[in-house]
Amino acid sequence: MNRLLLSTVAVLGLLVASAAHGQDSDNMKKLQAFQSTGTSMDFKTIDQTGKTAEQLRKNLEEIKLPDGFRIDLFAVVPDARHMAVGPQGIAVFVGTRKQNVWVATDRDKDRVADEVKELAPSISFTIPNGVCFSKDGFLFIAEQNRVLVLPAAEFFYESPDVAVGEVVPQGKLIPASEESFNHTARVCRIGPDNKLYIALGQPFNVPPEDKLDLFAKEGIGGIIRMDRDGKNREVFVSGIRNSVGMQFNPANGDLWFTDNQVDGMGDDIPPGELNRATKAGENFGFPWYGGGDVRTEEYKSAEPPADAVMPQVKFTAHAADLGMDFYAGTMFPQKYRGGIFSAQHGSWNRTTPVGARVMFTPLKEDGTAGEPEVFAEGWLTGSGEYIGRPVDVETMKDGSLLVSDDLAGAVYRISYEK
Repeated sequence: MNRLLLSTVAVLGLLVASAAHGQDSDNMKKLQAFQSTGTSMDFKTIDQTGKTAEQLRKNLEEIKLPDGFRIDLFAVVPDARHMAVGPQGIAVFVGTRKQNVWVATDRDKDRVADEVKELAPSISFTIPNGVCFSKDGFLFIAEQNRVLVLPAAEFFYESPDVAVGEVVPQGKLIPASEESFNHTARVCRIGPDNKLYIALGQPFNVPPEDKLDLFAKEGIGGIIRMDRDGKNREVFVSGIRNSVGMQFNPANGDLWFTDNQVDGMGDDIPPGELNRATKAGENFGFPWYGGGDVRTEEYKSAEPPADAVMPQVKFTAHAADLGMDFYAGTMFPQKYRGGIFSAQHGSWNRTTPVGARVMFTPLKEDGTAGEPEVFAEGWLTGSGEYIGRPVDVETMKDGSLLVSDDLAGAVYRISYEK
């Protein structure tokens, strides 16, 4: 009886998934031909008032910041992950690890979102975590196994139908056989070379040896780059476990990225990483190194790459370093300009939890990292309870800093007043 029930549920699930895929495929064809899909104008929107917003504002009273800074609720955004601020400053696009991309709009420019609604309900997204803009206004969305581009997204998002193109078709970002529930939240950036860069986390804690050749070929456990139309794909750098945050240094074009390191080695090892890639082809040491120069048990007898690049910064072990951004604004004091803000999501498997904060790392004159420091903290209480888990940081046009939080379902705004 139970087997029959489970089999029936499984079949129904496949039928529903197949129908949804078919509808998405039909809609994609229509959108690419600039045809209407008939999708309702009744957008899914998120209430920005009421008890949820009030409680989120109350929670922010626990957040500690340097003197002169303040933090406010910018928007209630369910499952808020990586963010992309539109080049025109009209809207903020927020990815998730579920099926929605949200758009937060501050119409009256009081620095609080008036409206949060779903982007392009005519498209079925699958883990659309990675959102990034080109300078000329093209929004790229890196899903679990597809990459889309939405031209002029800041101006078309008011409609359920949007202009859309497939940079990488479904099932072609990684081999379908390697699709996993683990480490599939992609991040993307447009580089100074006008190419699209995407980080591809590998699914294992430490991958088995028989996967290494395939992963190296596909760029899984690395960062790939390609032309904006998907052509000329190549592996840019390798030896990365799971990077969920990267940004180019506007001063010299170097690509910096965070990396989440091996679990199960102990509370205090291996460290989290902030890395700098200065050229194509560099290897950052994983899986021979589990984080920093700590060797993994699985590969301790194997010879690591002689030219493995060590991290610029070793963060507290298991703090889960995710999104990062260079501060290019002018609102904050001089100390912060040109430095790196990064989000620590917080540990899940440490005896004493750590993280759930925003870090700041200054850069030295030679382009290397200085000593990191805590910038914003308090989402992890003294009793070890999470009231929030920061995911990403992005600089606004006015120089304020946005922080996303997928636990609380919110985006915060940090500003500075002299």
